[in-house]
Amino acid sequence: MSIYRSRAGKARMLAVYDAAADRLGVDIDERRVETRHGSTHLLVAGPPDGPPVIVFHGSNATNPMTLAWYTGLADDYRLIAPDTIGQPGKSAETRVDPNGSGYGEWTVDILDALDIASASMIGTSYGAGIVLRTAAVAPERIDRAALVVPAGFGTGSLASILRVGLPAALYRLIPRDRLLDRVCSAMVTRPGSNPVVRDTIAASLRYVDLERAFPQATAAELERFTAPVTLVVAENDPFFPPDEIVPRARDRLQSLSRVECIPGEKHILSPPAQRRVTGVIREFCSG
Repeated sequence: MSIYRSRAGKARMLAVYDAAADRLGVDIDERRVETRHGSTHLLVAGPPDGPPVIVFHGSNATNPMTLAWYTGLADDYRLIAPDTIGQPGKSAETRVDPNGSGYGEWTVDILDALDIASASMIGTSYGAGIVLRTAAVAPERIDRAALVVPAGFGTGSLASILRVGLPAALYRLIPRDRLLDRVCSAMVTRPGSNPVVRDTIAASLRYVDLERAFPQATAAELERFTAPVTLVVAENDPFFPPDEIVPRARDRLQSLSRVECIPGEKHILSPPAQRRVTGVIREFCSG
């Protein structure tokens, strides 16, 4: 069963994906690997002999939109960014149980296909939940983990989420610019700074059967996970507010070594905040 609402919608979503990839500003190779949960498309950047860093993107968004946050690492690191299965992009449309073993198995299969024993990982939003599910299934495959505006530890209040959810639901029914403006204003720190972000949000809301459940991992599931972890949260994130997320992360992650809260930011970070996060991750990965 397709994750898209129509064939035309899928074509439009993939056009938005390609436009975002064209704007990345770094040389990108495209690869495809086979996993037990379906064929997986990868975007790869950086020196072939650089330390590998696996970059997982957010849900109901596209891989290149999220990868753009971290292209500053491509000078030194081999960035390997898979299109998440069951999400908009060029991988299989298979959706797995977000809190089962599926995402961990999928990640292991990607690493095996690339002959990578273990790697550092970056998870943004939903992608952080994928990192946590991998940590629960195969903790030995993760060298370090950076979790950015992370899913995986529950969500904030219903009122906070509805500030995005209500106009988003209305936009799906009545695709008017003023409703899209409300969605973007609620979740994007600088809504006018990048047309890729607005185009991706609009296409996802209009054309995708949205993913609504987030992957998580309990303290018991993460008991064997001892790799260093950095957590980056945004002060005004409507989905994963720091006062809710940070205490839960501390309770579940015995190896949480750094927490960075970026003031004034919402869920989708501004370009200056993205550069700040890249600096934090560079320091973390080289430590």
